[in-house]
Amino acid sequence: MANKMQQLNTFLVGGAVRDSLLNRAVVDNDYVVVGSSVDEMLSLGFIQVGKDFPVFIHPKSKQEYALARTEKKAGQGYTGFNCNASTSVTLEEDLMRRDLTINAMAMDKNGKIIDPYNGQIDLNNRKLRHVSAAFIEDPLRVLRVARFAARYHEYGFTIAAETMTLMTKLSESGELLSLSGERIWQEMERSLADANPEVFFQMLYQCQALKSLWPELHNLWGIPNPEKWHPEICSGIHTMMVLKQAVLLSAKTSVRFASVCHDLGKSLTENEQLPSHPGHETAGLPLIEELCERLRVPTAHKNLALKVCQFHLHVHKIFELEASTILKLYNQLDVWRKPEEFLDFLLCCQADFTGRLGFETRKYRQKEFLYNAFERLSQVTAKPFVEKGLKGLEIKAAISQQRLEKLKQYKQHYMHQHNIT
Repeated sequence: MANKMQQLNTFLVGGAVRDSLLNRAVVDNDYVVVGSSVDEMLSLGFIQVGKDFPVFIHPKSKQEYALARTEKKAGQGYTGFNCNASTSVTLEEDLMRRDLTINAMAMDKNGKIIDPYNGQIDLNNRKLRHVSAAFIEDPLRVLRVARFAARYHEYGFTIAAETMTLMTKLSESGELLSLSGERIWQEMERSLADANPEVFFQMLYQCQALKSLWPELHNLWGIPNPEKWHPEICSGIHTMMVLKQAVLLSAKTSVRFASVCHDLGKSLTENEQLPSHPGHETAGLPLIEELCERLRVPTAHKNLALKVCQFHLHVHKIFELEASTILKLYNQLDVWRKPEEFLDFLLCCQADFTGRLGFETRKYRQKEFLYNAFERLSQVTAKPFVEKGLKGLEIKAAISQQRLEKLKQYKQHYMHQHNIT
């Protein structure tokens, strides 16, 4: 059995070849088997997992093996394909159906690179280029190429002009509307986890895909802000700057997602009110709710995004607020039960403040003050009031009153210490 497995005409393909040539850590090894069949693979102990096309898991290594195949467009969306995985399909034919030339390379068992579509040239020139005109048959490729542009941004990769043209054509065709919300979110979250997710959204904006996938975010480009607080002016540019700051502050995709969502309400501001945006915080809440429902965004991501959207201006103006208002804010944010989410919330507020032209290195005292005060107020517990014989609502009122007194004292001390007027 082991000898028969070794006799399979097997090639390492796709991302593993690409990343090894870039001296980048290889995450997954995917293999293509040429000249075999479903029956032969099953007889060798491989476990079939693909319903629409023959993909198998190796019984020992658990790595993925797929029969060489071709695909022909048969309907809308990224699943509307007829698959041919006959024994006559060649490696070159299998590689031709792939999205980008840098993903259409293979390596044989001796380490030789098979590169029929000049992937190595594009790799050296740092170009993301489609393999063939069949690129336009799969709308998911618009998101994938945007994600690759973000992931490999640090290596200097850019999207080839002709590929961007096809992405724009796909975006304007309406095909993106056939993608499921879950699939869109999967690509988006994967990009949010990388080092330059702002490039992902910028590329989607550039090729008009964002207009279909997330119109409220698309509409932020060109909407002005007051120059005093936003020297970069444009709300779309500001949002991308905020995302870049969020990446520096946290690896959590929830923090990065909330940072992108914080100003969505500005897309609804009436022209006569510009460049001010009165009420944009509450205006953005239903937009976030709708988006999260549409893309099936995880509840924790949604909840943080809603809080950041509604309350980020409160934090910016925290030293102008009365202690009683700050205590109310703590309660609205549910900080006593969710301290970790509260810290994530503050990081988003900091990203919003520093995500402006010339503000990148400014000190954000608001976060320091609010978190230090929270830690002090958290030390107020029910125990001493229970020992005094208080019950129920009396205990709640006593805790609140003591927290308020502590907060007044600490706010006065902090502002005096840091010369805040």
